[in-house]
Amino acid sequence: MKLLNGGLLIIVAVVISCSDKKPAYQTITTPTGTWELVWDEEFDYEGLPDSTKWSYDTKGNATGWGNNEAQHYTEANGNNAWVSNGVLTITALKQQMEGKEFTSARLVTKGKGDWLYGRFEIRAKLPTGLGTWPAIWMLPTDWEYGGWPASGEIDIMENVGYDPDTIVASAHTQSYNHIMGTQKNARIACTDSYKNFHTYALEWEADEYRAYIDDIHYFTFKNEKTGYKEWPFDKRFHLLLNLAIGGNWGGARGVDDTLLPHRFEIDYVRVYTRKQ
Repeated sequence: MKLLNGGLLIIVAVVISCSDKKPAYQTITTPTGTWELVWDEEFDYEGLPDSTKWSYDTKGNATGWGNNEAQHYTEANGNNAWVSNGVLTITALKQQMEGKEFTSARLVTKGKGDWLYGRFEIRAKLPTGLGTWPAIWMLPTDWEYGGWPASGEIDIMENVGYDPDTIVASAHTQSYNHIMGTQKNARIACTDSYKNFHTYALEWEADEYRAYIDDIHYFTFKNEKTGYKEWPFDKRFHLLLNLAIGGNWGGARGVDDTLLPHRFEIDYVRVYTRKQ
């Protein structure tokens, strides 16, 4: 405020704008429609994974997770799961623990991020080497139709070290699963998944779900509308990120333990709902 000659009063106002600017990825459009962000993890901090978004799944260590896996998953161990430079790194180490030859981490959003339908985007760079088995997938939160596979499993991305240039998306249900040899899946070639980051995505709706890599659609699993044995995907699911070593699939041609440590790097995880 200033009083000038002649008594003219001038008021100088300084306006501070408080911007509520949303990120560029808040609303996205794909060939199937427009999607609005509802949950994200950008890993823009340093330390252990954010405990408000992630938990550690260790309950299956004693049984090899039903797949004869060779690793012991740890909890809150920065050697196996650490966030730095904008990236979550899940590291598999050659380290004996609880009768296993290797350690690694398996992170889940259960109880902290559970969804029925949506678009799920995960940008990641995969490890490679004989015996690796990284996965981005979903399991039922409430298991309302019973234990696996009755309540379903959605595999957004799987890869095994002896076939490093192949990405696999799958569905597992009571009627369609690998135990019976009836699983539904699709494969797509990606020759640099362990050299560069790629975006793995799932669009899950009431009638079908679709898997993508870098927005290339390569797998669709349809709701046959015959009941939960074919389509248990009408209940809440949560996300899992893990790096297994060995197992029935990952270790089908052995494990080269001279190649460890292996690193599974995740740049971000974003969850969207269809915009109405």
